[in-house]
Amino acid sequence: MPRLLQSAGVPSIVFPLIALGLHALLAYYVWRRLVRDTGLPRPWRRAATITIVGFEALLPVTMWASRTGATGVAAALAWPAFLWLGLFGITIVALLAIDLARLLAGGALWVARRARPAATPADPVDPSRRELIARITGGVAVAAAAGQVAVGMRRALGEHRVVDVPVALRGLPEAFDGFTIAQLSDVHVGLTVDRGFVADVVAAVNAAGPDLIAITGDLVDGPAAELAPRIAPLAELRAPYGTYFVTGNHEYYSGVEPWLAELRRLGVQVLRNQRVQIARPDAGVGFELAGIDDHGAARFGGGHGPDLAAAVAGRDPSRPLVLLAHQPRQVADAVRHGVDLQLSGHTHGGQIWPWHYIVGLQQGGLLAGRYRRGDTQLYVSRGVGYWGPPVRVGAPPEIARIILRRA
Repeated sequence: MPRLLQSAGVPSIVFPLIALGLHALLAYYVWRRLVRDTGLPRPWRRAATITIVGFEALLPVTMWASRTGATGVAAALAWPAFLWLGLFGITIVALLAIDLARLLAGGALWVARRARPAATPADPVDPSRRELIARITGGVAVAAAAGQVAVGMRRALGEHRVVDVPVALRGLPEAFDGFTIAQLSDVHVGLTVDRGFVADVVAAVNAAGPDLIAITGDLVDGPAAELAPRIAPLAELRAPYGTYFVTGNHEYYSGVEPWLAELRRLGVQVLRNQRVQIARPDAGVGFELAGIDDHGAARFGGGHGPDLAAAVAGRDPSRPLVLLAHQPRQVADAVRHGVDLQLSGHTHGGQIWPWHYIVGLQQGGLLAGRYRRGDTQLYVSRGVGYWGPPVRVGAPPEIARIILRRA
C-alpha cells in the first residue's frame, strides 16, 4: 500500500495518516460498544473512557520514544503498549463477529415478520434490555479476547519447538542424504525480544544438532547501535557447514548496512544475491545454497534488491539448489530459475488469527508450511519470534529443521 501510494504521487505521510485515522475509527467503535452502548454509570463510564484513551496513546508514544533515542522510555512502555494492541485487535474481531450475528438474526426476524402481515406489530425495544445485551456481549468479547491474549502470550514466549521437515531433492548425493538445515526466521529482536530470548533460541538450535543454519530475515527491529548486544548470542551458533543470513524487510527499516557488518563480525555469512557450494572433502559438492535480498529491498537504494539471476549465474543444473528468500512470494522468481527448494519466513503464519487471511492474501496464498510451484518446493516458516504484540494465536512459533533426502 505505501509503495502504491508513492507510485501514484501521493506523499509518504498520507499512508500513516490513513492508518492512524482507521485506527481511531476502530477505537471509537470499541468505546461505543463497551462504554456508550452499555449505559454505564457516569463514574464507570469516565474511568473506562480514560483507560481506553490512555492505552491508545501508549503505542504512538512508545514508537516516538524508540525513534528519538529515548530507549528507556520506550522499553518501559513497550510491554503494556503491545499487549494492549493485541487485546484491542482480538476484541474488535470478537465484537464484529457478535454484531454481525445480531444483525443477521435481526434481519431474519424482520423477514419473518414481513412474511406474516397480519401479525401483531412488535413492541418497541426496551432501552434497558438493549443496554443489558450490550453489556453481556461486550463482556463476552473482552473475556474471550483476554483469554486469547493470555494463551497466545504464553505460546509466543514459551518453548522454542523444533519442527522436522523432510524434503526430497532430485540429484542429492547419497552422502548428503539426511543433511539438516535449521531455519531461523522472524526473531524480531527489539523492544520486547531481548538477549535472553535470543540465547534460548540459540540453545534450542544447537541442541537440534543441524549441519547448517539458515536465518531467513527479520532478525531485528531497531538500530544496530542499540540492539547489537541483544543478538550477541548468535556467535554461539554451532553448525559444521556454517550459519547463513539473508535480509528481510525489517533489516531495511532498521538500517541494513550496520546490521550486516555486525552479523559478519559474529561469524554469520551474509548472502546478498550470492551462491555457495555445500561440499564434503570425501564426497564433493552435495548441493548449492543461494540467498537473495528481500523482495522490497530495491526501494532502499544502496545497490540493494533481489537478483536471483546473478545468484544462480553459472550454476551446474544437475546439482540441487536451495534458496533462502525472506518472502514466500519470491518463489515465482525461483520457479523461473530452476530452484529446487526455497526457504522463507515473513508471514509468522499469520501470528494472530484471523489476520492469517490478510497475510496469506498479501503473499499470494503462501502462509505457512509446504507448497509446490512447478518443480520448486517451498517451505514457509512461522518464525520463532513475533512482531508487535507478544502473542500468537493459531500460529505457534517454530524452528524448522529441514531434513534433505534423496528423491
